Amino acid sequence: MIESAGGQALAMPGCQEFCGNVSIPYPFGIGADCYMNKWFEVSRNEASTPPTTLLTSIEIEQQLSSTEGNIEKTKIFSTKELERATDRFNKNRILGQGGQGTVYKGMLVDGRIVAVKKSKALDKEKVKEFINEVVILTQINHRNIVKLLGCCLETEVPLLVYEFIPNGTLFQYIHDENEDFPLTWERRLTIAAEVAAALSYLHSAASIPIYHRDVKSSNILLDEKYRAKVSDFGTSRLIAIDQTHLTTNVQGTFGYLDPEYYQSSQFTEKSDVYSFGVVLVELLTGEKPVSLARAEGERSLASHFIHSMEENSLFSILDARVGESSAREEITKVAKLAHQCLSLCGKKRPRMIEVAMKLEQIRLLQNNSNVQQNHKEVTYVKSDVNNLWDGTSTSIDSGLDSGASLSIDTQPFISSK
Repeated sequence: MIESAGGQALAMPGCQEFCGNVSIPYPFGIGADCYMNKWFEVSRNEASTPPTTLLTSIEIEQQLSSTEGNIEKTKIFSTKELERATDRFNKNRILGQGGQGTVYKGMLVDGRIVAVKKSKALDKEKVKEFINEVVILTQINHRNIVKLLGCCLETEVPLLVYEFIPNGTLFQYIHDENEDFPLTWERRLTIAAEVAAALSYLHSAASIPIYHRDVKSSNILLDEKYRAKVSDFGTSRLIAIDQTHLTTNVQGTFGYLDPEYYQSSQFTEKSDVYSFGVVLVELLTGEKPVSLARAEGERSLASHFIHSMEENSLFSILDARVGESSAREEITKVAKLAHQCLSLCGKKRPRMIEVAMKLEQIRLLQNNSNVQQNHKEVTYVKSDVNNLWDGTSTSIDSGLDSGASLSIDTQPFISSK
């Protein structure tokens, strides 16, 4: 960013510094030569009431391929709007805090509930992450990826505005039992399939391939219907279509970090696959990615899981809520897929699109199995009803004749009307 002597962000020389009541600092800008590249172009929509300032960085290809037919542009909010929405960033509005900053719950003037992300401190690295997340999320349109509604450019500390996801993180549901929403095997499998679909989209279907670079259960949110939403794109990167890897300083979360990336500093799409494999194992076992309670060589969940698979003792380490399921075949298939994702050699791991397809196949198999089971139960019930009338009507009559009372519990299919 260009800064004045007082440290305030400025527009490029000769460019418009304000759009309505919103300041426009470089690399954002209005008009040719005023912004760094097309992803930072700002426009003014005078047709709306009141007029709104928007980021125009949406790929034409993405607009054409959108199933909704239209992608909302990213709005630029003023400081006053967000202060009002969050009650001046009241601590009672805090939804969560992490390494990158604090997230507040807010309500916009139009009544929409939003999540406002405020970076911890003003340093160049945080500003880069802010800009990066804006650029990444303006190109994404997927139902299992959190939606960026807008940002604020005029504060010293960057602000991002997202759709509000009400039900917390997947990490919380795995590691802290919730009686209101028990995480059954069926629900875990659906969440895994939804996250895999989102990551597959980022790698293979987005207009420009995107590596997430921080896949973990605490970055997977659950919406009002407990559908998965992948979040936190501060360290994500756009990748040229013909590019196979990204050489960077090692970043990530211990326990989810690809060992190959850690050694080479080369992040590939298979590095996201490894991290997703750890999430799969979390869903299977209910254990945390790193634990000092495990044996020294198995403090990493990935190592613990691989050792258990090699010892053919998978079912001894499963979460009790998973072990209760009768879907042993599907559980085994997911475990084998997770084992492939956690291969120490990236080339031996499946691509994310293959992982997504496999999980969807397993999920459909699970659903078909449930339908067949329900069909068997209905057939059994019908058989019992027929037997009731065909073989026991005389005994019922005799029971009534003898003055014996007939328990209603033994006649669940007979209406009292």
